[in-house]
Amino acid sequence: MAVVTLRRGVPSGAEWQAARLYWAAFGRKLGPALNPPEVAVRFLAEQLNADRAVCALREGQLVGLAGYQLDGRAFISGSGRSVLRYYGLRGWWRLPLLALFTRRPAPEQLVMDGIAVEESARGLGIGSLLIEEVTAVAAEHDREQVRLDVIDTNPRARALYERRGFTAVRTQPTPYLCGLLGFSAVTTMHRPVPPKGPRTP
Repeated sequence: MAVVTLRRGVPSGAEWQAARLYWAAFGRKLGPALNPPEVAVRFLAEQLNADRAVCALREGQLVGLAGYQLDGRAFISGSGRSVLRYYGLRGWWRLPLLALFTRRPAPEQLVMDGIAVEESARGLGIGSLLIEEVTAVAAEHDREQVRLDVIDTNPRARALYERRGFTAVRTQPTPYLCGLLGFSAVTTMHRPVPPKGPRTP
């Protein structure tokens, strides 16, 4: 079995692969705002911040990633102007849909934007590895918590987060989104970040 390695940032030249992987994981949720898929993947590839992700590689190929938001920059940073450039002025209605996914972290938090793992690589513990690496990034930046949001139609992801030390802090019912986006509640979860150990001289 090939060894899985982690790295900080999306490898140069792998932006399209990262965008396709992200879309495969979150296209159902983002689809109403970003469809059609071929335009959405192009948009994601060109709007991602490569340094706001940790990635899992197997035989040099990207098989998993976890994006995060830190110091005001998220993994996907598409502005309203960039959305209109891709979808035209008639796409203005997409902006309030995308605003539903905007999260503003508290100063002590790093926000994780979810985990995407290639289907062929699932069951190898890649999700857990990515969570631990994101937590390490948070510790290096003196954050006290990793925060994420998980929708009610993704119990598998929530179970993973709970196994890795996340606890639910609140659930926001969103019944008005069920027909549009396919979920009716969002749960915010926090995981404490262990303090950094003393530096060795």
